[in-house]
Amino acid sequence: MILNSPVIITLVIFFLTYGLIISEMINRTVVALIGASLILFANVINQEQAIKYIDFNTIGLLIGMMIIVGITRRTGVFEYMAIKAAKLAKGDPLLIMASLSAVTAITSALLDNVTTVLLIVPVTFSICYKLEIDPFPFLISQILASNIGGTATLIGDPPNIMIGSVSGLSFMDFLSNLFVPILVTFIATILVLRVVYRKQLITSELSKSRIMELQEVEAIKDYALLKKSLLVLTLTILGFIFHNMLHLEPATIALGGATFLIFITKEEPEDILLAVEWPTLFFFAGLFIIVGALDHVGVIEWVARKSIEATSGAVVSTTMLILWLSAIASAFIDNIPFVATMIPLIQKMGQIGGIENLRPFWWALSLGACLGGNGTLIGASANVIVAGLSEKNGVVITFRGFMKIAFPLMILSIIISSVYIFVAYLI
Repeated sequence: MILNSPVIITLVIFFLTYGLIISEMINRTVVALIGASLILFANVINQEQAIKYIDFNTIGLLIGMMIIVGITRRTGVFEYMAIKAAKLAKGDPLLIMASLSAVTAITSALLDNVTTVLLIVPVTFSICYKLEIDPFPFLISQILASNIGGTATLIGDPPNIMIGSVSGLSFMDFLSNLFVPILVTFIATILVLRVVYRKQLITSELSKSRIMELQEVEAIKDYALLKKSLLVLTLTILGFIFHNMLHLEPATIALGGATFLIFITKEEPEDILLAVEWPTLFFFAGLFIIVGALDHVGVIEWVARKSIEATSGAVVSTTMLILWLSAIASAFIDNIPFVATMIPLIQKMGQIGGIENLRPFWWALSLGACLGGNGTLIGASANVIVAGLSEKNGVVITFRGFMKIAFPLMILSIIISSVYIFVAYLI
């Protein structure tokens, strides 16, 4: 790598952008857009090149799912699921923690983990107040479950959307290859949490009876909208499953489903588009441009060559390096910018090392980045959102308090992933 002017400018902008994102001194979307603007003003790349680096498949898929979830959440179906899970557990706190975690994990896999925790956490507080127990163990379990469940599918976590877009891996590829390690990780996590919090999750028979008196059907606010939403959600997920056979990109399916749902519900587009998290989308766009500039000036290729030299091009050691580096890094920095940087790096490593089958690398990146987000309170967006919601309800989740229980469980999940990847792909 020759340290010429464009390279130096790009590296300075890149490290300043990441530093400000990590520090959280300025809104991350503003930081990403400033970084992208500086790249363009410095003429590292031009506007046309910048637009080409923005991955529309990732942006389109996010927009489509945000609209579908935004309409569906109005029905109250997610609150219904949470109350139903609590009643099936017969009011037992340990079983409720496990059942709500399962609901969180499954919903995170089919929708997205940020939306899931926004919907489940308020219901969790209501249930804990009726049980007269500390909500803290429930909140920890749901943070962990949201990131674990989101790892299982193409649409569950933004890093997977990004990986799927460039690798050509389908919804079923993610589900079939990641279901086993995710299931094992989820079960192991819940078992450990049950042991850790068993003395705190004790309540009276009177409190249990309050849970059994809850009427889950009252949570449903609009049955007509519910039927339409579930129809479109089912069709969209089926579209993801068969998108290779249909020769359609996931973004096309998600946007098509969103458009169809707006049409059949006769909702005003202005109201519906408020459900789209525009700051998140512009955050992605800014990152794509900055990372694209790194690729353009040759930084990505240089790092790829050095990584190949460090591991001697061995697939096993390279895969494990990606997995553990992704996990540790994603615990302390946002996994979205990290994955945005790693994707072109892995592609270059494959080209330089002559490695045709990059699938072990992609699975290592997915498992490391998504599960690594469980390591600290700032590791994933869902963690920060739950911490904010809990503080509003009088329960403070501190950085140290969360890390004390979550970081060891994150390491356990990466050990499970290491064994799985080695046995499934590297022997």
